[in-house]
Amino acid sequence: MPASDPDLRWIRPPQQARSQRTLDRILDAAEALVADKGFEDTSVAEVARRAGSSVGAFYARFRDKDGLLYALYERYLEQAVATADDALDPTRWDGAGTTDLLSAVVHFLVEIYREQSGLMRAFVLRNYTDFEFRSRQERLSHYVSDKLIALLLERQDEIRHPQPEQAAAFGLTMAFATIESAILFGETRSGALVLSDESLADHLIRATLAYLGVPAPEPAPPSAQES
Repeated sequence: MPASDPDLRWIRPPQQARSQRTLDRILDAAEALVADKGFEDTSVAEVARRAGSSVGAFYARFRDKDGLLYALYERYLEQAVATADDALDPTRWDGAGTTDLLSAVVHFLVEIYREQSGLMRAFVLRNYTDFEFRSRQERLSHYVSDKLIALLLERQDEIRHPQPEQAAAFGLTMAFATIESAILFGETRSGALVLSDESLADHLIRATLAYLGVPAPEPAPPSAQES
C-alpha cells in the first residue's frame, strides 16, 4: 500500500449469531444516545425503545446501566485492536518515512476521535471514578502506543533526538493528550487558539516531528475558519 494512500479505516469485526445481532442493536442504540446526550443522561428505557426492545430484555443481558457501559467498551476495544492491527501492520508502511507515517496516523486519529467523540468521552470520564475501567483503557493505550513506537523506531535513522525511544513515547503521549483534550472536551488552554480538525492534525504532526528532530514539511495556509 503506497504511503500516500494508506487507506486507514475503523474496523468492525463481523458478528453472525442472532443473539449477537440483538445485542448489537442495543449497543448501537446506546452508542447513538451516548453520542447525543452523554452516558449519565441516557436512560435504560430510552436505549430499549431505540433498539426496538424492552426494558426486561435489557436487564436479561445487563445487570445494570454500568454493565452496558462495560459492554460498549468491550465492543469498542475489539474494534480498536482490530483497527490498530490493520493500520499499524509494519508491511503497510514499507518504504514510508517518518513524516508519511505520522501524517497519516495523526490525521486518522483526529478523524476517529471526532467520529467516536461521544463514546470516548464517556469512557474517559468513567476513568476518573472506576479503577478497573481505567486499567482496561490503559492497556489499550499501551497496545496502540507500543505499535506506533515500534514503527517510529524502525525509522530511527531519521530521528535526531539523542533518546529516540523516549522521544517517540513522549511525542505520541503529547499528540494523544492534545487530541483528547481538544476534541473530546473542546479545550486547547487558549481562547485565542481555534483550530479545525485538519489544522489540529497538522500542528501536532509538525510539533511531534520537531521534537523527534525530523524535518517537517512546510505548513499549510490557514483556513478561513482560523484566519
